Amino acid sequence: MTHTNPYRLTDLPADGPSGVSRGGVLRSVLWAVVVLSTVANMAASYGGARTWVHLLCGVVTVLCAGTLVVRNLRGRK
Repeated sequence: MTHTNPYRLTDLPADGPSGVSRGGVLRSVLWAVVVLSTVANMAASYGGARTWVHLLCGVVTVLCAGTLVVRNLRGRK
């Protein structure tokens, strides 16, 4: 009689996840850009940078945050 160990991980399940998805990578990159642009905007504020630097950082932050919100709302449907 052959006895198999149910706790031994030899094969991957056929319907299981196969790793990191493209959407997960994109979400991580968007969050990283949001954080970096926010930090850059704070550094520009403390450093007394020109107005266009603040505007550029703000636009990047708003675009990435908006993309995250849209992706989250579309994922709920």
